[in-house]
Amino acid sequence: MIDVERVRAETPGCRNVIHFNNAGAALQPQPVLDAVLGHLRLEAEIGGYEAADRAEAALEGVYTSLARLVNGAPDEIALIENATRAWDMAFYSLKLGPGDRILTARAEYASNVIAFLQIAERTGAEVVVVPNDEAGALSVEALERLVDARVKLIAVTHVPTNGGLVNPAAAIGRVAARHRIPYLLDACQSVGQMPVDVAAIQCDMLSATGRKFLRGPRGTGFLWVRRALIEKLEPPFLDLQAATWTGPRSYEIRKDARRFENWESFVAGRLGLGAAAEYAMAIGLDAIRARVTSLAESLRHGLVEIPGITVHDLGRERCGIVTFTAEGVSAAELVQVLAAAKINAKTSSMFSTRYDMTARGLEMLLRASVHYYNTEDEIARFCGVVRERVTAR
Repeated sequence: MIDVERVRAETPGCRNVIHFNNAGAALQPQPVLDAVLGHLRLEAEIGGYEAADRAEAALEGVYTSLARLVNGAPDEIALIENATRAWDMAFYSLKLGPGDRILTARAEYASNVIAFLQIAERTGAEVVVVPNDEAGALSVEALERLVDARVKLIAVTHVPTNGGLVNPAAAIGRVAARHRIPYLLDACQSVGQMPVDVAAIQCDMLSATGRKFLRGPRGTGFLWVRRALIEKLEPPFLDLQAATWTGPRSYEIRKDARRFENWESFVAGRLGLGAAAEYAMAIGLDAIRARVTSLAESLRHGLVEIPGITVHDLGRERCGIVTFTAEGVSAAELVQVLAAAKINAKTSSMFSTRYDMTARGLEMLLRASVHYYNTEDEIARFCGVVRERVTAR
């Protein structure tokens, strides 16, 4: 059980807003603020390099914390400025050529698909979208049927940005492992709201962010790469963090996952990211998933009782992201109405998940994403504001 009163007391933002935009950027808890602000003050007082030197042991501890969070090892962790760049560093390290196939999900995120298409144009590789199952998740059976010698990568978003769907990451991993196909998992929306275990999932690479459900600072993220794969991947660019200049015409790339990093970084943010990981683990990822899932289902039940509201979440397993449309009222207008009531929510458009939303005939959704510090009273308030606006049309 989560002590909701305690975590709300430790979350300053709970005093100001009802925050249902955790899939965008969650409210940071006090220990994260203390880590970031404390280091920024130290930089101001003694200098940036000197502050980093003083924080060296704590910075090393961030790798250990993130490794524990995903059940990896510290030398498999790279600290990257955001999840998109972390994903890019893994994807662009792969060597793809003419006729090679990338298998991905229908609900894949725009940034990932754009990268697929760029590499396809550049190399002659092919992007193949795996069909959904009857519940709207990636069909593992269809994935299995598509696997052949041409498939060089399976790349899937665990939790899409535009709904509560949770793709079957572990089942996908079993297929990838059986056929020895590299498996890249975008865990941007899943890390922090549910347990994510790289050993159980059997992925080879995983990217994640700090700012969403993990409740860390913006401008932080990380990449996990399986140790056996690290030295087979040459990052798309290198600097003196990723490699050592060994002679006038020679260099040596690091043997651990830090080959995917660059030297300059947001040190205070990294410390905040580590604090966020420790905070989540102290609460318990199983407990977080249980509460987030329960709150999201309560929100869905409340919304479907409002005339004119349609909830659009897919999948047998669903998470803390809730998406819906309102008859006669645009999602953008509803976001403004909610903001006037000090409730944060966000729209999600077809430009972020074109394959999926085009297939479903959707252009814009309202996305409300809950976290464990939210309450049933806040859900009732949210639904009340939506009901008042929708029924007033």
